[in-house]
Amino acid sequence: PLRGGVAAAAFPSAGRSYGSQAKEEEELRVRYLDDEHKGIVVLGLNRSHAKNALSKNLVKMISKAVDALKSDKKVRTVVFRSEVPGIFCAGADLKERAKMHSSEVSSFVSRARATINELANLPVPTIAAIDGTALGGGLELALACDIRVAASSAKMGLVETKLAIIPGAGGTQRLPRTIGVSLAKELIFSARIVDGEEAKSIGLISHVVEQNEAGDAAYRRALALAREFLPQGPVAMRVAKLAINQGMEVDLVTGLAIEEACYAQTIPTKDRIEGLLAFKEKRPPRYKGE
Repeated sequence: PLRGGVAAAAFPSAGRSYGSQAKEEEELRVRYLDDEHKGIVVLGLNRSHAKNALSKNLVKMISKAVDALKSDKKVRTVVFRSEVPGIFCAGADLKERAKMHSSEVSSFVSRARATINELANLPVPTIAAIDGTALGGGLELALACDIRVAASSAKMGLVETKLAIIPGAGGTQRLPRTIGVSLAKELIFSARIVDGEEAKSIGLISHVVEQNEAGDAAYRRALALAREFLPQGPVAMRVAKLAINQGMEVDLVTGLAIEEACYAQTIPTKDRIEGLLAFKEKRPPRYKGE
């Protein structure tokens, strides 16, 4: 992973050049931010020549990165973004898929689905910063994040029915859970693409921002949001996410039982003792994730 000052890591130069032959190991850039952003990890898609399309290699890299992050106690929030101007992710790499045997296609979709599920199950908050187009699997990636932020000019849609297939990496399940069943059906049946403003109006994203000259307005908003999460108790954040995710899939009575069990996990922690002490002493808490 690349470690460096926040100026370089958090706000890459708008004038940066993107070579057409990015090395495979650079297709996903992992950055651990410093200073006031310490605890935020940025996963940056970087396949400029293929509009960040999900290839076998990129899916493998995302899976590897997510696997490393889930056991790293220093990670407090993950921001998923694109380092390629104007595009978040165009979906599956159809050029690569055209060369696959039918059995390979099934295997690839299963791997992509599993990887996106791993992203959804990360124990820390995740934010998708959508500064450009997010179609098909690209939007499914964003749907797996806890929160989505987009530029007003960004384009989003699950367009698989145009290709006579359906979303295969969680889209048919996560979109209706996000915006409601009827509207999700409408968007999938029509393969409609919406911009940031409409996405905000239907609840697909939480925040919409005007794009800036650098083309990273959604990313900057995502960082500001991530900074709001940093001061909170790390164990509480993990357990809160677990309680919400599990509770949303069951009835209210069962959900309340899940909340009770999750709450109990926060009682014996050193963080809770520190939180109460800090409140009493009227100072910011110094949490260690214990």
